[in-house]
Amino acid sequence: MSESEPTRTSEPVKIGMCFDRSFPAAAVTEFAERLELGGVDQLWVIEDCFYTAGVSLAATALARTDRLTVGLGILPAVARNPAITAMEIATLAELAPGRVLAGIGHGVQDWMEQMGARTPSPLTTLDEVLTTVRRLLRGETVDVDGREVTMRGVALDRPPAIVPPVLAGVRGPKSLALAGRACDGVVLAEGAGPTYVRESIAHAGGPDGFHVSVFTALCLIDDATIAHRAMAPFVAGLLEHPQAAIRAHPHFDELTERFTARGIDGIVEMPTDWWIELGAIGDMDAVMAHVGALAEAGADDVALFPSPDVDEARVDIDTVIEIRRALG
Repeated sequence: MSESEPTRTSEPVKIGMCFDRSFPAAAVTEFAERLELGGVDQLWVIEDCFYTAGVSLAATALARTDRLTVGLGILPAVARNPAITAMEIATLAELAPGRVLAGIGHGVQDWMEQMGARTPSPLTTLDEVLTTVRRLLRGETVDVDGREVTMRGVALDRPPAIVPPVLAGVRGPKSLALAGRACDGVVLAEGAGPTYVRESIAHAGGPDGFHVSVFTALCLIDDATIAHRAMAPFVAGLLEHPQAAIRAHPHFDELTERFTARGIDGIVEMPTDWWIELGAIGDMDAVMAHVGALAEAGADDVALFPSPDVDEARVDIDTVIEIRRALG
């Protein structure tokens, strides 16, 4: 096996659901409770500026459940001082030992600039923040005189007994390489297919115990054509502003040509097997094929992104439960 190929443990892939940034905060209790009752492994709360906040949503979900793991997806590195970030993560970990996954990323730079927090060097800043947060969570006393982070004898009064994994929410090769050096794993945003999962693990260097969480779009409709047409605008958005995940699609150039020539119709009519790289889209067989391909590529967690309409997302909870049960 080459260094670029992931090795999976015998652990089955964990199934989760994302709580969209635009959902009413109070709905998180219903989502968390129903997911736990249905045997789903995880709930990922989405923090984007300037919507609902991840830490408070996570605390609520953890307080209302007993087994559900809750992921922070993701905290912008510069939105909080890293000492405060570590305090918040440690508090969640004390409330619910072993049930927290902490995602930290660059943050959208335009949003960071809006609130006066933009850094001249996002990569250096993320490195210093990730390193500092992880050291604090491990109970170390931290002195740092970095380019962006300064600490003088900072230590958590109550470091967590079970230190939660700190995952980097990143995209590009340099940031993924940083993740492999500086944290416990990665969170890959929606649009990540199995090819991109493999590439991401390779860019990170494939360190032992590297944790890979993947967000992916969910659209369960038995008629494939209807499902593909419903999700074509999502794919179009990926193509209009192509990031690393969509560029990793094995047929990216052909897909782009189709979209350029025929718009949405070109996406809808692409070969069915191309959709496996784009999301859990189609009938249950197609959905399970996508989840299985992500797991085979090296994903430890697959968190399904529901409809942005909260009432439709409530229906999607049952689909996520069905997926989890189908995996045994």
